[in-house]
Amino acid sequence: MSLQLSSLLRHSLLSPTSRAVIPSFRVGKVPTSFAAVPTSLAAVPSRSAVTSVVLKRLEEKKEQALLGGGQHRIDAQHKKGKLTARERIEVLLDEGSFIEWDRLVEHDCTDWGMEKTHFPGDGVVTGTGTINGKQVFLFSQDFTVFGGSLSAAYARKVCKIMDHAQMVGAPVLGLNDSGGARIQEGVASLGGYGDIFLRNVLLSGVVPQISLVMGPCAGGAVYSPAITDFTFMVKGTSHMFITGPDVVKQVTNEAVTQEELGGSAAHCATSGCAAGAWDNDVHVLLQTRRLLDFLPSSNKEKSPIRSSSDPADREVPALDNIVPNSATIPYDIKHVVQFLVDDGDFFEIMPDYAKNIVVGFARMNGETVGVVGNQPLVAAGCLDINASVKGARFVRFCDSFNIPLIILEDVPGFLPGTQQEHGGIIKHGAKLLYALAEATVPKVTVITRKAYGGAYVVMNSKHIRADVNYAWPSAEAAVMGSKGAVAIICRGDPDLEKREEEYVETYANPFPAAKKGFVDDVIMPRDTRKRLCSDLKWLRNKEQSNPWRKHGNIPL
Repeated sequence: MSLQLSSLLRHSLLSPTSRAVIPSFRVGKVPTSFAAVPTSLAAVPSRSAVTSVVLKRLEEKKEQALLGGGQHRIDAQHKKGKLTARERIEVLLDEGSFIEWDRLVEHDCTDWGMEKTHFPGDGVVTGTGTINGKQVFLFSQDFTVFGGSLSAAYARKVCKIMDHAQMVGAPVLGLNDSGGARIQEGVASLGGYGDIFLRNVLLSGVVPQISLVMGPCAGGAVYSPAITDFTFMVKGTSHMFITGPDVVKQVTNEAVTQEELGGSAAHCATSGCAAGAWDNDVHVLLQTRRLLDFLPSSNKEKSPIRSSSDPADREVPALDNIVPNSATIPYDIKHVVQFLVDDGDFFEIMPDYAKNIVVGFARMNGETVGVVGNQPLVAAGCLDINASVKGARFVRFCDSFNIPLIILEDVPGFLPGTQQEHGGIIKHGAKLLYALAEATVPKVTVITRKAYGGAYVVMNSKHIRADVNYAWPSAEAAVMGSKGAVAIICRGDPDLEKREEEYVETYANPFPAAKKGFVDDVIMPRDTRKRLCSDLKWLRNKEQSNPWRKHGNIPL
């Protein structure tokens, strides 16, 4: 507020009517009435006049904020096939629910000519709204203002909505479209990133955090999406990397494009830094709405339940024949999932990364569940480094937010080879073991076929506190497959074929595990849905805790 405007506001409080009723006073030689004061108040604008000035300025600033960096920059954004920051919010949130905060915030930098350029909002739109009636807090970076670069004031806006999200227990959504730190602000901008990263860490496991990379996300800025629970990207227009192609060329002499280095294909299929990608902004935003519908708002809520028209006791005859008679013939575990869950609705997470394991959200009798399944179509369903990390992170998310876990097991073991051993399969495989053993949410396992070696234990066996374990008639739990086992224990025997038949009859079936109580029942596949729904109902009251500790030391 200017000094002149402040003065006008103060004087306008004394209207002619109010001055008339103020009594005279005498203090020394001070005039006895306002009438004796030589200064004329006749020229002072009335309150209504000043208010009109303020309202006019407010309207101008609001209109300026809506335009971001200007119409020409909005047009440039559209030409790239991208929505603006505000258009994205319109698509993402329920209609009319958005309440914007800090629309009038501006940077306070005076270096490098920055004092000459100001935009209300300073390059990020922040606030709160609802998605399918669920309260969320969000920030949407505006590439049309200073390239979406982060300033200290910008960071304070983001931190404010994150603090309120933690206070009330609501998800945080970050729509990223930024060139990175605002260079003109130097270390103040870097400090702003640090403030945001701290909150990402403190909110981890407290409220769901979802990052949408909808343009560039470079340098230190990438660590916010890296810490959040799920990162989604837009095919062709979003890029995420620590150092861009130019720096890579200078340092390594490697020529690479932005898309090759940090596009959606690189992060969804190779690095595993993104959980999914879709063709355009609208599709990504709608899929985010869909994901939020599966999740609780915070770690204080139980797994969401909504009404379902899919009967809990529905039999699934198709499952009786889904597992081939030959152990070497694959089948698609996703078909099993779709047959089991409500209405076949399955939201897969990281579908293009570590395809030998499938993870995602579904509902059973209306309740959200997390599904983890070995995929026989890829590497025979073996666990490897990437699959173990993918599975572990998903399991820990579900455990953080009280989402029950269903494990569909068909695993011949851990993938052998020097590449896996030297890459640390021992350490990385232990992550999945650690995550499932530590989890206290309801955990139900169904062995559909193979459960071999250490992988049998890792995939939510009774030995690591699984609540209920089932086996189909096609299941076999053993140290290894019959051919490998016989080759070791019957080395030198002239009739290995006969010995293998004996081994299959003895071990390649569900009965040894059932005899020892390691599986609770051998069930017909068609009855699986009804048994799972029944178990999840009574397990909703499960209470289990781990020994007190500051935190565990998971093998990172």
